[in-house]
Amino acid sequence: MDKLLDSARSKPIVGVTMGDPAGIGPEICAKALTSNEVQGVARCLVIGDRRFIRQGLKFARIEGIEINSIKKVSEAKFIRFTIDVLDLNNADPAKIKLGQVSKPAGKAAFEYIERVIELAKNGEIDAIATAPINKEAIHRAGLKFDGHTEILAARTRTKEYAMMFVSDRLWVMLATTHLPLMKVGKHLNKKKITRLIKLAHETLSRVRMKNPKIGVAGLNPHAGEAGIFGKEEIKIIRPAVEAAKKLGIDVKGPISPDAIFYLANSGMFDLVIAMYHDQGLIPLKLISFNRSVNVTVGLPFVRTSVDHGTGFDIAGKGWANPQSLIEAIKVAAHFTKSK
Repeated sequence: MDKLLDSARSKPIVGVTMGDPAGIGPEICAKALTSNEVQGVARCLVIGDRRFIRQGLKFARIEGIEINSIKKVSEAKFIRFTIDVLDLNNADPAKIKLGQVSKPAGKAAFEYIERVIELAKNGEIDAIATAPINKEAIHRAGLKFDGHTEILAARTRTKEYAMMFVSDRLWVMLATTHLPLMKVGKHLNKKKITRLIKLAHETLSRVRMKNPKIGVAGLNPHAGEAGIFGKEEIKIIRPAVEAAKKLGIDVKGPISPDAIFYLANSGMFDLVIAMYHDQGLIPLKLISFNRSVNVTVGLPFVRTSVDHGTGFDIAGKGWANPQSLIEAIKVAAHFTKSK
């Protein structure tokens, strides 16, 4: 029995935010935290509202589960058939309608993020895994953030960070995140891309314990075709790659965007640095949807997230797939052990 208790205590504590209460967050939290996959690798608690987690269990048709409503991490039980909920009691089911964007839901979701950041900064939890939020709801609540990444960076005063996506077949880091396509080129520069290559190298060296091979995508068709289709490859991307090579990093690029993901999926690269959001996420989700995980690299703690949105169209129907959240928790636990 003592060995079993020691084994349980050795698992990292992962704080899981409930996400937007009007979406599928409560349901996937209920499904993920009661799964054998999660219970085998981590001790989890939800930062959210017990009423919506209870509702999530109902939608998921999961019975025999106790909700342990707590105010501090030390009150968590971390035992089977129990979901520990650090209850902020801030989401009234009578005022928040499922599947609808609302100010109260956005405000509640933001408060879960702020609380989990506080717990991580204080060392009360080992890692964070986040369920999805709705950006419009966050804005309606008067909070001018474009997503989790920006909130986390601002609240931890982190300047050197990046969005990285991990799956069993493809790893992708983004040079830019939530930008209109027409603005991407203006946000690229040699220093930024060199920094991302270094960040990718350091992260993969630590987590995968080997010298990683990194591929850098071009911005334009055919990586600019010697400047015919754009000059960013010549003026920005190639100089950044050459600068990184001088640091001893195994990196190649710029490589035509229509070829690099095939090459990475075939094993030539351990990670691809994509120039913009959809360039990287379309191929990733094509081959690993619901099994890929968003990792914010550069924060003072481990943070992972699902690779999908709030699913307002299926909220309350019991159809939500928890696999991405399960994978996010598993990756969080793995990255924590690699720190």
